[in-house]
Amino acid sequence: MRFFPFAVLFCLITAACIAAEAKKPNVIFILTDDQGWGDAHFAGHPYVKTPNLDKLVAQGTWFRQFYVAATVCSPSRTAFMTGHSPARHLIHGHLSGDAENAARSMPNWLDPQATTLPGLLKKAGYATAHIGKWHLGNSAESPPPSAYGIDFARVVNSSGPALGGDGTQKGSDTAGIPEKQDPYFRAHSTAMIVDDTIKFIREHKGQPFYANVWTLLPHAPLKPSPEQLKEYEDLAPKPTDPGFGPWMQKYLANAPDLKSQMQVFCASLTDLDHQLGRLFTALDEMGIADNTIIFYSSDNGAEDYRIGNARNGGVGNTGPLRARKRSMYEGGIRTFGLLRWPGKVAAGRVDETTVMGGVDFLPTICKLAGVEVPANVKPDGEDVSDIWLGQSRPRAKALNWEWLFNVQGPDDGYMPPMLAVRDGDWKLFVSHKGTDAQLYNIPKDAGEEHDVASSNPEVVKSLTEKVLAWVKTLPPSPARDRAAETGKPQEGRAPAPAKGKAAPKGKAPATSDRRIIFKQKDLNKDSKLTLEEYLHKFPDQAEGRKRFPAFDKDHDGILTEDEFVRAGR
Repeated sequence: MRFFPFAVLFCLITAACIAAEAKKPNVIFILTDDQGWGDAHFAGHPYVKTPNLDKLVAQGTWFRQFYVAATVCSPSRTAFMTGHSPARHLIHGHLSGDAENAARSMPNWLDPQATTLPGLLKKAGYATAHIGKWHLGNSAESPPPSAYGIDFARVVNSSGPALGGDGTQKGSDTAGIPEKQDPYFRAHSTAMIVDDTIKFIREHKGQPFYANVWTLLPHAPLKPSPEQLKEYEDLAPKPTDPGFGPWMQKYLANAPDLKSQMQVFCASLTDLDHQLGRLFTALDEMGIADNTIIFYSSDNGAEDYRIGNARNGGVGNTGPLRARKRSMYEGGIRTFGLLRWPGKVAAGRVDETTVMGGVDFLPTICKLAGVEVPANVKPDGEDVSDIWLGQSRPRAKALNWEWLFNVQGPDDGYMPPMLAVRDGDWKLFVSHKGTDAQLYNIPKDAGEEHDVASSNPEVVKSLTEKVLAWVKTLPPSPARDRAAETGKPQEGRAPAPAKGKAAPKGKAPATSDRRIIFKQKDLNKDSKLTLEEYLHKFPDQAEGRKRFPAFDKDHDGILTEDEFVRAGR
């Protein structure tokens, strides 16, 4: 009998540990594509109907100063996955074909050796899923989501299992998948994403789960079904509507056909809202809503209708914010930060002051899930779980951005210098040489209409030093070197030679890039690369080991500069 209390105590402790493990929060991360900061009814859009998003924000907290880490998709997604500024992975812009990636000094995919949030959670016992857009490597040769810690995937812009398919087709296939067969595939895509998400959750609701729910909409091209369009058949939008800020009003005044554009855009966004409502209802029906964190954002700001296929997708609302996608002004990088966790996160709270970023996502979710972030990860972001749960404090780390390429609408005032930093109330733009400074007090001037650099020289000096010090921590990039040297944005696409002519000798940027890269890799400056030097900072070590023998034409175990350069042609 003397040992009975100890046995009881042991059982109680064991039961408590099991209960604690069972209470690890589920996480659903909803990331829309090109949704502007004002693209919801609750955010002041004068026309679009989003009752489920309105309900979501009423049940949780809206962080109104939330920033993504880049002005376009792939780098923004990289930051959410890794906790790093995307330039640490040399993902400066959207991942495209090999030639275009090489022209911008980029890899062809996110290195699968990189530590990712799904990978960390999977090791901690979470079931993990990625459903919807991927765009962290979209060629047939790119690693599938499973290489990054994803258990279940249904994707587009990826070599993984295709969205809408049975799991055997690849999202990178050029034929035979739903995306290529259904003319309304994009209109139906959010329904498919929600169907697969609910299926995944039902199959794993006995264990903690993490799901990336990354929608295709409202990214262009938009082609809603006739049923979806019917909701807005009587819509008669006006560019001067007071629901739009001054920048938006000027922009919409030149829209080619605002009525049809806005009808298509609103119909697409309302269906997205409707489908997400089904997901929220399913969580309630399964009895797991209270233990499920939902975080909702967009990968960047609203698209521009002057971009090729974006006529209808380009009327998203940036509210009072300046500029759009591809710009580091607020309209390109400030997106929704919506958070719901019933009983843990305050309902109906609107946080106007806290500055947060996509780089904070990994350390914050890991903290709430009880998962240690490895010391070698060194996130650029910080754990803001205390703020999520109701505390109030300034962030400890500044947020930094770099955009090396052109911006649509430079004549409209959309193109700032190529570096930006947000620290406290201040946001500074500056060139890589520390010149051309623009300074804005964001809480007082969200529209970035009043440059106060000349009247705040000490702030300019301090923030310039900070952002230039940050640049020095980034891996070398020929694209950055060219931008810094010329002070001009780099071409975002691989140049095509004139019809019927080869590219002029010595003029191909890809060749120039590779000569620069060769010199950076040649650590002992002997004009040769060993395998070890070749693999130095290579994005995918396994892929590099495959390429090296193919590039080594004389099979002597080293690469000359000519062998290295020719390999990139």
